[in-house]
Amino acid sequence: MGSELSADIIDALADVPSVTDLRAGRAQARENAQRAFAALLEPDEPGTFTQAERYAVAAFTALLHDEQRAVVFYLELLSDETDEIHAGTVAKLARAAAGTGPYGVYRESGLAGESEPGPWFDEEAAAAKVGGRLAAAFGLAHLLVCHPRDSRPGIWEPLAKAGWTTDEAVSLAQLIAFLAFQLRVVRGLRVLAGAEGDGASGGGAAGGATGDTDAAGDADAAAGAASESDVEGGDDLPLTTYPDIHAPERFVSHALGWRAWLEPVAERELTEAQIDSLIKPERAKQPYFRLLARDPEALRARTLTDLDIFYNTDGGLGRAEREFTAAVTSRFNGCVYCASVHAGRTLAESTGREDDVERLLAEGPGAEAGSVAWNAVRDAAVALSATPARFDASHVRALESAGLDRASVLDVVNAVAFFNWANRLMLGLGEPEVPRRFR
Repeated sequence: MGSELSADIIDALADVPSVTDLRAGRAQARENAQRAFAALLEPDEPGTFTQAERYAVAAFTALLHDEQRAVVFYLELLSDETDEIHAGTVAKLARAAAGTGPYGVYRESGLAGESEPGPWFDEEAAAAKVGGRLAAAFGLAHLLVCHPRDSRPGIWEPLAKAGWTTDEAVSLAQLIAFLAFQLRVVRGLRVLAGAEGDGASGGGAAGGATGDTDAAGDADAAAGAASESDVEGGDDLPLTTYPDIHAPERFVSHALGWRAWLEPVAERELTEAQIDSLIKPERAKQPYFRLLARDPEALRARTLTDLDIFYNTDGGLGRAEREFTAAVTSRFNGCVYCASVHAGRTLAESTGREDDVERLLAEGPGAEAGSVAWNAVRDAAVALSATPARFDASHVRALESAGLDRASVLDVVNAVAFFNWANRLMLGLGEPEVPRRFR
């Protein structure tokens, strides 16, 4: 079907031109967020992950976030695309499953006291209404949106049984995680413009060069050969588990490795388009990027969005504050891997913040951050990361009172939103491992 890049969906959903103009300061992020929409929601060749399925998952995901403008938008797209998937049924299933997140049980033994068990989506009941394939997709969406901490290899088994392939599964995960980004940017823009009131819902290694997962390459190399693994799942969606993995016990500020449950593309089998999507050729050594390269257009757009949000230093928020925002978001969502990377980068970009970062990792996102500005950033990150989002005008006032200009507030919004994308991929597609030098 294709999507014209001039028709920016985030701007259209926010519908606040006075503030969306601020996005011009991060033009690459703006353009590539739209490219991600095109790649994931309206690809030129949707293939066996059909256009109707993509719109249905998007509508379901928007309903879980309680972002009503997006709900209307995606339900209308679904209704225009097909009569076979009834928009009312999708809405009813999502509203019945909606809750407050993130919750879930930690994989890490030292974090058991922070686990918050909660409801799971009833895929069997949903299958009777929308079929097993879409019910499995809704189950994954519910997990990644509401309780990503519950991610385990077994979350992919219903999709394998329903006939999803690995390529489709990666695109599905990217679509859900992208929407976690898109909807939060929309929310942030509307709050910044005053279009939402107080209290309303939406109705590592510091030396890594770029992005949320560059440290994965160094950490994977440091971890050495993979742990003993077992292969499960179906022929089209094989799953790899690591029963003997050296898992971290808690949040840490040192580098971690990461192991994929779904099968990455073999390095020797990468196509020219997939290599191009990696942006940096050395990423071909990294399983995470080779896994996401199964949907190269989405990966390329995602990476370029990331780079502009975190590494464009032309005005706006400081580098240390952006990394701190990523660390807080990851701590709140429960992503031990991402928190380790960006705690390390926060330390590398700042001076005298060791105690502040260690408190965040040890005590959680409510910990004292060491300054009025960092506490305001912390509170905004937590509020915008909640599902549904709790970010409102009081957070903007606190950020501005702490000295942030509007461009810097938008950087906070973008950074938080992006790590709601990143955390859901890292949690949903694999698990962290402690490298040998830290065992």
